[in-house]
Amino acid sequence: MQRVGYLGPKGTFTKMAVDALFDQGSFVSFDSIPACLDAVERGEIDTGVVPLENAIEGSVHLTIDYLIHQVDQSVIAELTVPIRQHLLVHPDYNGEELTHIYSHSHAIAQCHQYLYKNYPNAELEYTASTGRAAEVVIEKGVHVAAIGNHLAAEENGLNILTPNIHDYDNNHTRFAVVQKTQRKLEVKDHPIATQKTTVMVTLPKDFVGALHQVLAAFAWRKMNLSKIESRPMKTGLGNYFFLIDVDQPYDDVLFPGVKAELEALGCTLKLLGTYPSYQLDIPSPVCQ
Repeated sequence: MQRVGYLGPKGTFTKMAVDALFDQGSFVSFDSIPACLDAVERGEIDTGVVPLENAIEGSVHLTIDYLIHQVDQSVIAELTVPIRQHLLVHPDYNGEELTHIYSHSHAIAQCHQYLYKNYPNAELEYTASTGRAAEVVIEKGVHVAAIGNHLAAEENGLNILTPNIHDYDNNHTRFAVVQKTQRKLEVKDHPIATQKTTVMVTLPKDFVGALHQVLAAFAWRKMNLSKIESRPMKTGLGNYFFLIDVDQPYDDVLFPGVKAELEALGCTLKLLGTYPSYQLDIPSPVCQ
């Protein structure tokens, strides 16, 4: 039986991604992204599911940096989930003034304008996850609220006071499915949006036009890049690596050609994963 870990507790968007991908296995929640990835590294679980990028707030840098600097794992799949943030209240709530609103920092940022206009006097408090925020409401009572999804409401017996409070409709998060020792991934049947490959490229120092030549190595081969992002190497100011998503599976012709061309320039290329990309659709809830 496959052992799957995820950023918990129950009621997080990560758990929603897990439920969409897997219909069998043993599932373990972790309090943080590093804890989940460390469990994969130690072999305590076979597969980890962690947030990778949000359409509004951008990349989850903790996930990227941990995968690059702390563990040796491959991305074997990704799932894009529409993020619908709702204002969740205690089941006994009856119109009391909300003094505090809890959620993950990304969730609060995604709802900034709504909170500013509707609850300017409420204290905004960060939690480790949206699922944990829902638990806090149960603990603290009717004068506080949480930002989270419908699953968090169901898991904790909360009511959705106001649905869809995020500032932008096109709010999606990509979740990475990672393994240390690759094994068959048993997932539900989903249509595959595309096949992707993610590589890490490091550049030599003081090389004029190096990034241009890196991109050219993909461009003249007509390889479409859907994302390129720089992150610090953590070895000193000005030292960066680049994460590049290529919209095609790894092959034995184009990618080795790119690698050889980049190595001739003094660059290095590391394969981080070649994988299917899935998408999930979630219907909008109704107020309770």
